Amino acid sequence: MRLYSGTSQQFIEDSFQNQIAEKLRLAFFEHFRYYPSPGEVGSWRNSLRAVSQVFQYANLLDHGVMLEYQLPLSSKRLDCIICGRSAALTDNAVIIELKQWEKCEDADGENEVATWVGHAKRELLHPSVQVEGYKDYLESTHTAFYEGEHPVLLDACAYLHNYNHYPHDVIFSPKFEGPLGRCPVFTADEVPKLRDRLVERLVKGDGVEVLRRIEQSKYRPSKKLMDHVAQVIRGKKEYVLLDDQRIVFDKILSLAKSGFHDKQKTALIVKGGPGTGKSVIAINVMAELLSKGYNAQYATGSRAFTEVLKKRIGRKGQIQFNYFSSYGQAERDAVDVLIADEAHRIRSTSVNRFQRKEDRTGLPQVEELMNAAKVGVFFIDDLQVVRPKEVGSVQYLKQFAEGKGYKVFEYQLEVQFRCFGSDAFVNWVDNTLGIRRTANVIWEKKEEFDFKIMSSPEELEEAIRAQVSRGFTGRVTAGYCWHWSMPDQNGNLKDDVVIGFYKRPWDARPEAKKLAPGIPKATLWADDPNGINQVGCIYNAQGFEFDYVGVIFGPDLRYNFDSQGWEGHREDSHDPTVKSSKDRFVDLVKNTYRVLLSRGMKGCYAYFMDKETERFIRSRTEN
Repeated sequence: MRLYSGTSQQFIEDSFQNQIAEKLRLAFFEHFRYYPSPGEVGSWRNSLRAVSQVFQYANLLDHGVMLEYQLPLSSKRLDCIICGRSAALTDNAVIIELKQWEKCEDADGENEVATWVGHAKRELLHPSVQVEGYKDYLESTHTAFYEGEHPVLLDACAYLHNYNHYPHDVIFSPKFEGPLGRCPVFTADEVPKLRDRLVERLVKGDGVEVLRRIEQSKYRPSKKLMDHVAQVIRGKKEYVLLDDQRIVFDKILSLAKSGFHDKQKTALIVKGGPGTGKSVIAINVMAELLSKGYNAQYATGSRAFTEVLKKRIGRKGQIQFNYFSSYGQAERDAVDVLIADEAHRIRSTSVNRFQRKEDRTGLPQVEELMNAAKVGVFFIDDLQVVRPKEVGSVQYLKQFAEGKGYKVFEYQLEVQFRCFGSDAFVNWVDNTLGIRRTANVIWEKKEEFDFKIMSSPEELEEAIRAQVSRGFTGRVTAGYCWHWSMPDQNGNLKDDVVIGFYKRPWDARPEAKKLAPGIPKATLWADDPNGINQVGCIYNAQGFEFDYVGVIFGPDLRYNFDSQGWEGHREDSHDPTVKSSKDRFVDLVKNTYRVLLSRGMKGCYAYFMDKETERFIRSRTEN
């Protein structure tokens, strides 16, 4: 999708006649069925007039221009692309990111600067980093830029048409030397430099033909990108398949391949509890499909889990890892196989307060996912739903897929690879919390899995740190029973989790922008060694596993010996979403503790704030 496409001569004329912003406004309405904000229209008017003057100054009059071009499978839109041929008659295109910034300040992030946007100071990507990301995305996923003997050569830069150049300005800081060298920033007083860069790449014109070539090409990740992701996954020992995982992997791969050639869509539902290897199988299936040339994408509803995966895969491969909410604007069947991990986190819709109005489809989130995919593979555990808006369940997915006439297949994972291979521990947790009846009523200490009840939070943390000092991975987690504060002005976390003399901070909130040195971002808490210094909440722990996990069992869920059952206490919960879930509160909090207790592969240490609850748990364990 693009809001404007035509010749550079026409673009210059439309800008000169003050028509360009109105043309984009009407095109926006035609596509989204409502008008853009006055602020966005004003931005188009100012920035596009400025870049049209550069084109006229550079005598780029025989070129193709696209404005507000939407990246495939993304809600991101490029400001401007200009196309033409070089002196050597190679096809070229240049992405130009347009900014109305006037000044900026330093920011803590590796790739960010702070500037005033929308009447507030915000941390945003440095323009060179931003536009280089767009360039990498197109070069890796758009056939015009990598297919054939002579693909279109792509360049990128940023034009800050209200910004004056000062040599020691933050925007030219040494930490941005790499991105600036590859995708430079041109300020208001550097128009001759911008002109020279454009002329060097586009001097021979004939850009309409190059533009047509780009518009007629397709979204499809390059084989180079797919091979890169596959090789990274195969090189990591934590992604090796074992025993029954391999059997299920082969079954899924076979069905995914046959479903790719079938005009009828296919939905594969893979059920499994904690530690049955759902994510390991999902990532390996993705690697195998990518290595064979299929466009496989991996999606989850967990920001933390997705960001850690992206970090491990590296910048070049991040394109293949997305969120469930990323597919509203995708073309039908754009993805060969969409692997939905933790599908129990699928929501009723993708709408959230950060989503732009034009990106809202009005469709159920599962329909957005299946519209984008020829084959959908859903890894799911019905008992890991921890928020009221999470609707993913086996029944929900089956009803949707069958109602649409899709082929539906189901598989069940049985073998436990977490909790020291002990089905018994997960079964015992389920039985003890009253989630489901199992044969494991009493926890037998002869099991290899190390489960202990600690007398204090200090003792619990000391035990976890002792295991970490021996080279194991470990984290302390807790129920959401304390306020989750934002960092102070220096980026330090507050000690929210207070139990007597025990005081610790929560992990950082996802929206926290500035963090003091040594404090990992929320999305990296589970993977960063410094995460041991904070208590993890459910939203940053779900989807991960550690050798040893510590769980502070709060007063929001208590066992009542008189009524012989579990009781929920909203007054002790600080999770606003779960507190408002009415009759689902107890089940959601039970699921929360089930998830936290099952994060450990070798051991779990628990501290119970409510002593009656602790007495009940002890009654379910061997003396």
